[in-house]
Amino acid sequence: MKKKLILLFLLLSGLCASAQESTSAYNVLRLPVSAHVAALGGESNSVPDDDAALAQHNPALLADVTPRQFGLTVASLPDGALWAGAQYVHGFGLRHTASFFAQRISYGTMFETDEYGADLGQFTPSNVIVGAGYGYALSPRWAGGANLKTVYSRLGTMSAAALVADVGLNYYNKEEGWSWSAVLRNAGAEIKHFDRRTETVPYSLQMGFSKQLAHTPLRFNVTLIDLTRWSKAYYMPTADAELSAGHLFTNHLVVGVDWMPSQQVTLSAGYNFRRGYELTAAGRGHGAGFSFGAGVRFSRLRLDLAWARYHLASSSLMGSVSYRL
Repeated sequence: MKKKLILLFLLLSGLCASAQESTSAYNVLRLPVSAHVAALGGESNSVPDDDAALAQHNPALLADVTPRQFGLTVASLPDGALWAGAQYVHGFGLRHTASFFAQRISYGTMFETDEYGADLGQFTPSNVIVGAGYGYALSPRWAGGANLKTVYSRLGTMSAAALVADVGLNYYNKEEGWSWSAVLRNAGAEIKHFDRRTETVPYSLQMGFSKQLAHTPLRFNVTLIDLTRWSKAYYMPTADAELSAGHLFTNHLVVGVDWMPSQQVTLSAGYNFRRGYELTAAGRGHGAGFSFGAGVRFSRLRLDLAWARYHLASSSLMGSVSYRL
């Protein structure tokens, strides 16, 4: 079983490496789903935490999530956009775990005009994601998993849809505090087009690891993203712009740290290098790339809150609540 999952992971990685996108109508898939992940820089696929939403960043993490857990997440985005999601995790025996999830983002009311500027009314663009995941404990330390998602996008009278999948592996050594992951996110294709125009999906091949330092309340997280995209042209707006090797590498790097002063409280901070570069280049250097958050756990209830900046206009707040039934 372990060999089959690894072979499937490598096959999908190779298929996706042959096609790249610079923009996509489905960039909603890039947004963090967990407030804890949002606080760690927006990308983390290895943090060993009992959080139902983490499985949407790496389905292999389902193996460490307590079954019968229900979660809700809400985020405020720039220009009045609102993101909301829900997920439920259910266990089947000792090795099998499944999740069911849905998300919706509404971009607020917009005005529609024709090519002459005449007012044609108002509309509300939106994206909807519905999916299911499966995690399997391959051994006491190894786990694998997969998610299957349908993404629906509406823009006025036009609509589009895509079918995407995530495949992930995770190794977790609880005694040593090590967690290592490899995941292919959002591999798929469009199945319904906007006005005969084909859109790509923002797939990402990622690796990450987390390490809790012995005898300390600190846990460090390092995530490498978009490992099939090393062309300088992908990250720079003009072909003649210079980009150093170090700058190119850190475009793939997201780092974060958790401080856990007790078993009930977690304080988190992260830095997303690419987001910092892009916002600084666009004229917003203050706080660019940084994110912060906090989490509180009770016997059955968990609350998380995160702050981050994704846009020049304003910052974003994301809150998550999960309850074990």
